[in-house]
Amino acid sequence: MCSGESTMNGAQSRDDESKEDDRDAEANRPLHHQQQKQSTSSKDDEEVAYEAGEKIQVVDFDSVDGGDDSGVPPPFSWKKLWLFTGPGFLMSIAFLDPGNLEGDLQAGAIAGYTLLWLLMWATFMGLLIQLLSARIGVATGRHLAELCREEYPNWARLVLWFMAELALIGADIQEVIGSAIAIQILSRGVFPLWLGVLITASDCFVFLFLENYGVRKLEAAFAVLIATMALSFAWMFADTKPSEKELLTGILLPRLSSKTIRQAVGVVGCVIMPHNVFLHSALVQSRKIDPQKKGRVQEALNYYTIESTVALAVSFMINLFVTTVFAKGFYGTKQADSIGLVNAGQYLEEKYGGGIFPILYIWGIGLLAAGQSSTITGTYAGQFIMGGFLNLRLKKWLRALITRSFAIVPTIVVAIVFNTSEASLDVLNEWLNVLQSMQIPFALIPLLTLVSKEHIMGTFRVGPVLERVAWTIAALIMVINGYLLLDFFLSEVKGLLLGFVVCSCTAAYVAFIAYLVSQSGALPHTWVNRIPKGFSLLQIESTNSYDIKNPENSTANSS
Repeated sequence: MCSGESTMNGAQSRDDESKEDDRDAEANRPLHHQQQKQSTSSKDDEEVAYEAGEKIQVVDFDSVDGGDDSGVPPPFSWKKLWLFTGPGFLMSIAFLDPGNLEGDLQAGAIAGYTLLWLLMWATFMGLLIQLLSARIGVATGRHLAELCREEYPNWARLVLWFMAELALIGADIQEVIGSAIAIQILSRGVFPLWLGVLITASDCFVFLFLENYGVRKLEAAFAVLIATMALSFAWMFADTKPSEKELLTGILLPRLSSKTIRQAVGVVGCVIMPHNVFLHSALVQSRKIDPQKKGRVQEALNYYTIESTVALAVSFMINLFVTTVFAKGFYGTKQADSIGLVNAGQYLEEKYGGGIFPILYIWGIGLLAAGQSSTITGTYAGQFIMGGFLNLRLKKWLRALITRSFAIVPTIVVAIVFNTSEASLDVLNEWLNVLQSMQIPFALIPLLTLVSKEHIMGTFRVGPVLERVAWTIAALIMVINGYLLLDFFLSEVKGLLLGFVVCSCTAAYVAFIAYLVSQSGALPHTWVNRIPKGFSLLQIESTNSYDIKNPENSTANSS
């Protein structure tokens, strides 16, 4: 009996050890692997970026056996790079939207060639943030909005969704009005601004039409629009013949004066578009990648890095063309301080005249391509943001129509109200820039928080060095945009009542940012422990989400 009992006890002990090992292994797996344990019915109820049938199959050209899971990525292949090419170029369109083009032309007209170095380094900073966005999408198989829904309490999730929607609406208003201005230019003023807005709104149906033919067709359409922008602005660059010496000096020699601080802030502020951070993490899921195979995930990350770098290099060249054209034509002139998106075409025509193909129309074509491409990607981003945060499973046409209406309705109102003068549209643009700058922390902080968590990313979490660099860049961008906000409010906010409202909103805004940072793990624990007890009112627990700092506590809470 004793022998039997000891045998049974030994077997029980081995079973307990085996179960404990299984629990440890489960805890160390990335979030995506843990989610595969969920029931099929639960998965069917969840919103996904792409259905399985929509994803592009990445064929292994160099190996007959595609099931190797050694953790080593396969050799480089140009054919595979071509299959992975697409998401980065869609992401790069946010660097070329009408708001960015206006920032470029104003920087060139007011600061000349002196901010080209900042444009280059700002693009590098934007590239790093977008690569982190792609990393979290590939490694987890879920995009940023979905992860925010699962990782944050319900109240915080809804606030983040609201802020993302605000940023998207602000960007979309700029993009739609930019397209409407281009239509007005190309029609020689026959089409008023509000009619151009309605025409631009129809791109929602173009988007749906292209999406029905597959992801590659949609990516090809965007490639045509980017090529149109590149050719248009390169033509303008060749026509105006900017100084090569000053151009190289502007790129290689950092210069900044007190007179160009506002333009410098605008150049850096335009780099990070909040909705674009959410968008890129979803776009990379258009390729069929098995997150359980580390070698395949690393391979995808390698190809996406190459593709995104090339895409942002193209966007940098286009922004460079616009900045140098206006630096050559208007730097030091009386028009420099008054030039904007509305009157830029008129000033170009007065400066450079007609010719075989007037520069006014070249500018209009490039601006139209920028506006149309960015509004369609805005519709795309809106679907992912709404679907991810709210877990809505709607038909594509209905979801696109809802997200489009969120932006088009206020844009039509804005077009009618502000179409009284160029000055009023410039004021509107300043307010929209402020609106988007305010939303940047609510995209960057969740991204950097989640991408550094091992229980989410597994072995693909960022290392400590890259994490510090990313947080430094994020802090720099937020401080620069904070300067823009402070400068704007000091000049625009007048009156006791309005000042009180702004101060109250600012206090709530800063408190929420402090909450997000405290949950990120980026601050030393001694700092987090010193947060006032009253602030814990923000830390409302949710039974269906993880505790970001202590995931094991979430399991206990949910059980």
